[in-house]
Amino acid sequence: MKQALSKYFRDKDIQQLIGKQLRIGVIVSSIIVFVGGVIYLVRHGHEQPSYGDFTGVREGLTNLPGIWQGVMENKGMNIIQLGIVLLIATPIIRIAFSVIAFLIEKDYLYVGITLLVLGIILFSMLGGLAG
Repeated sequence: MKQALSKYFRDKDIQQLIGKQLRIGVIVSSIIVFVGGVIYLVRHGHEQPSYGDFTGVREGLTNLPGIWQGVMENKGMNIIQLGIVLLIATPIIRIAFSVIAFLIEKDYLYVGITLLVLGIILFSMLGGLAG
């Protein structure tokens, strides 16, 4: 099985695929942030900022369902936030690709280490012990 997989996927090919994924993730997230910024400025660029009053993050920008709902409503801040979430997810996806690469190479020690790292990152992102 390893010979069949290694016939199609060499280590260099996998590394190039991972590098391409990182580049595409950064470029796509940058485009999304730029488009969201343009939409936001077109709609709110004429407003005067009020530096005397602090307004926190409005509801809907702190969770994925709220961000997605705002994107569907074409809200600029939510589109910007979606781009930032994608930018954060890009290296996490790279770690998942690394697990697959190590499985193909049958390097189970690194599969375990990479899964541990991925688990720690996901655990901390999903709230950790605080819930």
